[in-house]
Amino acid sequence: MSRALVVLCTAPDREIAERLATDLVELRLAACVNLIGEVRSVYRWEGKVARDDEVLLVIKTSQARFADLGRAIAERHPYQVPEVLALSVADSHAPYLDWLLESVAVRS
Repeated sequence: MSRALVVLCTAPDREIAERLATDLVELRLAACVNLIGEVRSVYRWEGKVARDDEVLLVIKTSQARFADLGRAIAERHPYQVPEVLALSVADSHAPYLDWLLESVAVRS
């Protein structure tokens, strides 16, 4: 299992995305969050095809912090079912991986 994850999450607007990103980094649940403005999402919800403009959060974290990160997103997110989709990192530049893991390490 990879120690590093990239987690995808969408938010309904920039303000909510910024707030989520800041909270996740301040809580040491994410080393870094990139906000990719205005993506168009097409999805099935309650039996119908829906379309919305959203902001995509690309969250870098560790496998060890994923459960806490998912809970934090669920607690703060306005969606009934927020996207929290983790992708394992197959490989990474070693210094970046070291920084990522140190950034999300649990402090006593």
